Amino acid sequence: MAATSVDYRKLDLMQSSRVRLLDPHSINQIAAGEVVERPASVVKELVENALDAGSTRIDIELRDSGKTLIRVSDNGCGMSETDARMCLRRHATSKIQTVEDLATVSSLGFRGEALPSIASVSRFALSSGLVDGCRTHLAVEGGEIVSEVTGTGPRGTEITVEDLFYNTPARLKFLKSANSELSAILEHLSRYGIAFPAVAIRVTHNDQVALQTTGSGDQFQAISEVWGRDLGKGLCEADFALGSLSVRGFVSPPYLTKPTRSHQYLYVNGRPVRSRMLMAAVDQAYRDLTPEKRHAVLCLFLEIEPDRVDVNVSPTKSEVKFQSEGLVFDAIRSAIRAALLEHGMMPSASAIALANEAQAKFALNQAGLVSFSPENFEGHPLFAPNQPLTDLPQTTPSGVPIPSPEFLFSSTNRYPFMELLEGLHVIGQAMNTFIIAETARGIVIIDQHVAHERVLYEYLCGLKGPAAIERQALLVPETLHLDRASALMLGERLAEIEAVGFGIEPFGGESFVVRCVPAAIRGKNAMRILRDMVDELVEGSVARKLIPSREQIWITSACKMAVKAGDSLSHAEMEKLIVDLATTENPYLCPHGRPITITLGRDELLKKFYRK
Repeated sequence: MAATSVDYRKLDLMQSSRVRLLDPHSINQIAAGEVVERPASVVKELVENALDAGSTRIDIELRDSGKTLIRVSDNGCGMSETDARMCLRRHATSKIQTVEDLATVSSLGFRGEALPSIASVSRFALSSGLVDGCRTHLAVEGGEIVSEVTGTGPRGTEITVEDLFYNTPARLKFLKSANSELSAILEHLSRYGIAFPAVAIRVTHNDQVALQTTGSGDQFQAISEVWGRDLGKGLCEADFALGSLSVRGFVSPPYLTKPTRSHQYLYVNGRPVRSRMLMAAVDQAYRDLTPEKRHAVLCLFLEIEPDRVDVNVSPTKSEVKFQSEGLVFDAIRSAIRAALLEHGMMPSASAIALANEAQAKFALNQAGLVSFSPENFEGHPLFAPNQPLTDLPQTTPSGVPIPSPEFLFSSTNRYPFMELLEGLHVIGQAMNTFIIAETARGIVIIDQHVAHERVLYEYLCGLKGPAAIERQALLVPETLHLDRASALMLGERLAEIEAVGFGIEPFGGESFVVRCVPAAIRGKNAMRILRDMVDELVEGSVARKLIPSREQIWITSACKMAVKAGDSLSHAEMEKLIVDLATTENPYLCPHGRPITITLGRDELLKKFYRK
């Protein structure tokens, strides 16, 4: 077979023509796809630069959730005329000089990609000066400098980003709703507000203040400014060391939880990070302590030698890799457990076992192993052996009426739990939080807040049948002022909020006038309850990126209206609450999933004292 002749010069020409060096503008556009995903990405990069510049004050101005305008001004070290031009070139940075510097990098930024990437997809302006009185002003469009002038102004840097993605309409099309984009921006800035308590951060959106920290230097105050004082005061301090690692910050007790991880902030050497391994350590620390599908609130700072962590994992610098993941995992877990133990917030093993037992009973009921007809309840293990329902008392010892079996098993009432009423005798209240009662089954411990929450929830959502919510008119209507995100949410769900008992109507801008409140919260701070309800609903909608459902509003309303831990109840009030609880769909778990009742059975109690 004859050999084939190959013209190698022609082949080389064909191959070389297929590989070309991209022009700088295309390179920046590609990099922008990795670094600049949305307005929040721009704000994150610009604020990181301001923090790296040693700023003590950062002002962020937004319009249309950052789509139209993002302006970040700081009082940091500023840049010279040469540096101002140089920072717009890709991979130009003052943070590192060689690849070896990555092993010890301590700045938030270091890749030198953000500014040229942002400038390539926006109408970009930079103004900066090293000293007061002299500044360089650059105007950039599509990545090209179109004007350069000098002027006066204070030391520091101001960067303006207008019409983001104006030249990449495909990317603009994939942006989410205005509320979602604004929420993502505030999420980033909240993390920096807590991490840098000595820096005053002020955020305005469409000329309204959306977030503000004072820069006092007190981290607890920064947490309270970002998350709210009520949430902040529920946290306990963590301070733990494991070898060369240290973990400090604040963690919540097991009962203070959120439906999402939105309030779990983790930092590595001052850098906000997201790490599945660190989240797994948090979950391990709170295992069996928090209710299912609920997440603790925490803000933890891990300090580790820079050469033992790789921060150059992703373009956004939000992911990290550790040299010794096991050691880091143990440090986070141990820091949380130690803080809970030190502050007396770790429940005993017996309490955990009892809560698990209650949840197991609920699972049996849900699985259909308990039948809900009167004839099938007779002789059931949940009742005394062969005890007919007709022998049940008609009132409690204090005279509180007990619903008849016919009422409990009627079609309009579901899942009755008469075992809570058989032989009911309220012993008293422990810590003004738990109701202790004796029944035919043994000793029952009931969390008064979540019990009342379950009763109110079923009342609000109509499981008790249609009924008008009793309202109480205010002598003088009160005005509720909200931030823009909260006002938007409340406006969209005004009918549902009114359905739970609030008489509320728009009052112009982000304000509402409240004319009446639910009678169930008579004697309480109704405006604070309403504000807390709105805050929690906004938080849930941000985390889920959905408008709160009616069920979310019912759950939140029931929680806010219910009696609280620490409220003193009379015997009659405690008995009435237990009677109401017995008629609910589920007296073992509240709508959030927290346990309501735990039972120490007669046989189990006798065995513990060696009486059986």
